[in-house]
Amino acid sequence: MEEIRYKQEGDTLTVYLSGRIDSGNAYQLEKKQMEDVRDMNYENVILDVADLEYISSAGLRSLMKIRKRSSKDVCIINAAPHIYDILEVTGFTELFPVSKKLREISVDGCEIIGKGFFGTVYRIDDETIVKVYRAGDSLAMLKKEKKLAKTALIAGVPTAISYDIVKVGDRYGSVFELLYAKTFNDLLVENPKKLDIIVRQYAEFLRLVHSKEVPEGRLASAREQFLGYLDIVEKYLEPGMYPKLKALISAVPEQRFIVHGDAQMKNIMLTDNGPMLIDMDSVCAGHPIFDIQSFYVTYRAFGEDCPNNSIEFLGLTDEIVSEIWDRLIPYYFATDDEEYIASLRDKVSVVGCIRFLFLIDRDPGSRGSLFDTRVKRTVGRLKELLERVESLDF
Repeated sequence: MEEIRYKQEGDTLTVYLSGRIDSGNAYQLEKKQMEDVRDMNYENVILDVADLEYISSAGLRSLMKIRKRSSKDVCIINAAPHIYDILEVTGFTELFPVSKKLREISVDGCEIIGKGFFGTVYRIDDETIVKVYRAGDSLAMLKKEKKLAKTALIAGVPTAISYDIVKVGDRYGSVFELLYAKTFNDLLVENPKKLDIIVRQYAEFLRLVHSKEVPEGRLASAREQFLGYLDIVEKYLEPGMYPKLKALISAVPEQRFIVHGDAQMKNIMLTDNGPMLIDMDSVCAGHPIFDIQSFYVTYRAFGEDCPNNSIEFLGLTDEIVSEIWDRLIPYYFATDDEEYIASLRDKVSVVGCIRFLFLIDRDPGSRGSLFDTRVKRTVGRLKELLERVESLDF
């Protein structure tokens, strides 16, 4: 056994075990660790066994004694497959929380097929994609997304479920198997002449998603989420706007329909079995208005004052993006009533403006003249919309 290393962060002590632990050094491990941890102020103990090559029955007994003598929670992380098998066969996976050592991969040179608020999606090969989270400490978020995706799948929404968690440098990622699938956005980039077919299929698929309900309390409330966004962007609003917007959002009926949260075409892939949602970290439940606001954010707001945005982010010209915005509301609501379309577009724009302000506020790199222009335009638009929008329901 090599020298034991420690790392203390807040109330958590991580103990790094390496080499071999057998009858020759197990007692030394047990004695040293119990002496050392008594002198440290901690609430939880993590045994990191990433570099552990072998552990005998004597070593396992030492771990058991450490667990029994410790008044704190003890867990084991980064167990290599052969170490995990030993722990599982001996029943230690029932006594300790144990996590396996993650496979490490590289995304250097990989195609980026999508960027979300929390991470970037890369294509590893024809059959596999990986979503890499920006935050280094993102395991909890990653596991949460997996749970959200499972909830949506059970509700009847076609979506990809991660089959592996990996390390990508100092970050974490979820791996998905999508055989030769392409996003709706990719298809449109490759076939701009098929815009009408692709946009119609996109709108119809979202309508299907929004027809699926989940049991009460299973997902967070989309309405509450947007009230939170409004609180954050209140600082940009003119006097009197905040209470009006809060009243409009609060009056939206609380519903249990699936809401993706970022329902743009980059987050829908066309597979052999039909369309499928990806990037499920913001899934919640509520009224569809809280999802179709993405029409406004993606296909109007971001490119409006930044002519290069559509090409850089979507790979589409401003003209095509403008056409998408013009067609989405009629296709989603299956109507050609111009007056009705105009009223729906106003409702979608109100909610979209709130989310757009939230997104640019959360992006530290967006500050500058473009940021100021976007805020001014968005607040001005909200002011106009509030003069004619009396309800966000439909």
